[in-house]
Amino acid sequence: MTSSTAAPMTDPLRQEADRMQAEQTGRFRRRRSLDHSPPGERLVLDAVIRAKTGDGDALRYLYLRYADNVYGYVCSIVRDEHEAEDVTQMIFTKLISSLQRYEPRSVPFSAWILRVAHNASIDHVRARRMVPCEEVRSPELEDSSVGRERLADLKQALEVLPEEQREVIVLRFIAGLSPREIAERLDRSEDAIHGLQHRARRTLRKELTRLNSAPAIA
Repeated sequence: MTSSTAAPMTDPLRQEADRMQAEQTGRFRRRRSLDHSPPGERLVLDAVIRAKTGDGDALRYLYLRYADNVYGYVCSIVRDEHEAEDVTQMIFTKLISSLQRYEPRSVPFSAWILRVAHNASIDHVRARRMVPCEEVRSPELEDSSVGRERLADLKQALEVLPEEQREVIVLRFIAGLSPREIAERLDRSEDAIHGLQHRARRTLRKELTRLNSAPAIA
């Protein structure tokens, strides 16, 4: 097949997405730099137009191009790498629908997607509710029906956790230990502690919602 025959079949967007995907490490990385070169901006505009129609290569390209930037920005707000991964995935999962509100002439896509990331991060932080350690331990809770209900819900929710996750939550949010201190105490890596804490909090939020209680641990 000659190059002249193959040229019309070449899709620069797909080629660039394939190139970026081949360089992926499988984990998010915090990235601050953005490519604002004219060729890059033209490719982004083409991707946005095609992504609005549900084009898979276009959506993949936008994800690969901006996911690390979004992740880095989300991390700076939520201050938790595991939660930042969840928020970033959620943003791109909903991208095909949220893109319908984006108008390229109003603002560059990079600025728009970071604004979406900002709003999603703030919503995530606002959704957090944590019972202060003093409140959990305080006997004065027995004088408050609301306090008793919240404490009872928290105890019931904690019971559904695997023992290792429950221990991490108690040490982190009730004993007030740092992830590093917990890692040393349990003879685990700090990354392992973050993972256990992340999974435990996600389970607790679901369980507390089921119990019709305000989330007690975020």
